[in-house]
Amino acid sequence: MEKKLYKINEGKVLDGVCGGVAEYFKIDPTVVRVIWAILSFWGPGILAYIVCALIMPRKPSGYIDAE
Repeated sequence: MEKKLYKINEGKVLDGVCGGVAEYFKIDPTVVRVIWAILSFWGPGILAYIVCALIMPRKPSGYIDAE
């Protein structure tokens, strides 16, 4: 089974995008949030977040990630 990118429900701050990206890459969500904040000030971070929030599906409840 392949790994999929989802917005998360638990531990989300805004819409769960950064938490979902962190879960996908198996890194700390705080690191992803800091990188995204930096990109928002000096690049396309806000637009990228909005696009991801609209396009990424919400993680289904009870979903178990394949490793």
